[in-house]
Amino acid sequence: MSDTILRARASGLLTASARSDVPPFMVMDVMAAAARIEAAGGHVIHMEVGQPAAGAPQTAIAAAQTALAQGRIDYTAALGTPSLRARIARHYRDVYGCPIDDERIVVTTGSSGAFILAFLAMFEPGDRVAVTVPGYPPYRHILKALGCEPVLIETHADTRHALTGEALLDAHRKTPLKGVLVASPANPTGTMMSKEALTGLMAAADGAGIRFISDEIYHGLDYAFPAVTAAALSDDALVINSFSKYFCMTGWRVGWMVVPKPLVRSMERLQQNLSISVPTLSQIAAEAAFDGRDEMEAIKHGYQDNRRILIEGLPQAGLSDFLPADGAFYLYADVSKFTSDSLEFAKQLLQQAHVAATPGVDFDPIHGRSYVRFSYAQSSADMHEAVARIGRWLEEGGPRG
Repeated sequence: MSDTILRARASGLLTASARSDVPPFMVMDVMAAAARIEAAGGHVIHMEVGQPAAGAPQTAIAAAQTALAQGRIDYTAALGTPSLRARIARHYRDVYGCPIDDERIVVTTGSSGAFILAFLAMFEPGDRVAVTVPGYPPYRHILKALGCEPVLIETHADTRHALTGEALLDAHRKTPLKGVLVASPANPTGTMMSKEALTGLMAAADGAGIRFISDEIYHGLDYAFPAVTAAALSDDALVINSFSKYFCMTGWRVGWMVVPKPLVRSMERLQQNLSISVPTLSQIAAEAAFDGRDEMEAIKHGYQDNRRILIEGLPQAGLSDFLPADGAFYLYADVSKFTSDSLEFAKQLLQQAHVAATPGVDFDPIHGRSYVRFSYAQSSADMHEAVARIGRWLEEGGPRG
């Protein structure tokens, strides 16, 4: 058999699967482009990525250092260390007044690992799962990779861009849904759902037999009113959270779920096979992070100041329309008076003004060409400088072409 035929056959064997054909997470592409500018000596203001400028709390770092000094870092139980699971359950009692059984806590490899476990345990291939737009892109991409069908439901200003029970049931009547996923505070908008709004949506989902997932990764970063956990409203809801945002532990890759009891053993079996256990050092640090809340609250106050800088400064710079920024550390700005292509807007903003932002098409394939997301998780000095750069850039003509 000729080398040409063998190479052709080998090439066929290396063809990627259809399930892997998901869109890129554009924020990572923007980060890579910003890194190239920085490598050439440029100074980029990073507003593209939802990553706190601050590091993990000192309590977490000290605990990790102590563990490393003691030597071995072994596997843990698949569901997480018992002490961390108990500490997370205590967090629900302390913060929300919500009693949660330790056995319902599942420690995960960040919230990303939680989404994979949740979707695998709750849905079959072909199941339709509702997500809102604008919304976090990997919701859609992970569902697609697992063979499920993400169903996009638009949110609107008259409901403060929160999904309503009426909108959910309308989509369900058209073609039945097996699940729905919502986030409050939301990414990319920062908008939040009131207790009444969340209760109504959950009641509608429960009445229709639609499984409910609540992404609460930005809990703790609430400014307009206190965030409400779905775990306090129903034992049947699956709640996802993480140490990445409030606790500033993005690279430690540790999160958790509050899981309905009937799904705990399924989650355990999946975790055993997919990852054995979450990195032990990260679990040790995460447990200690709860003792660093004073440090984290100070950082939160910095976000509030950054939020004020953008809300007051961007209109003066020329960007006056954005969605309600109730929490998290994002501002989702309407750029339609400057462009009909948010991807090109973000590209030129980075190249010409050295401000990195994420195009709305990453979060909303329907109307995202009119929006750009700015993260305000960096320093206040960076926010002031970003507003000044954006203002100069727009005054000089802004996006061209």
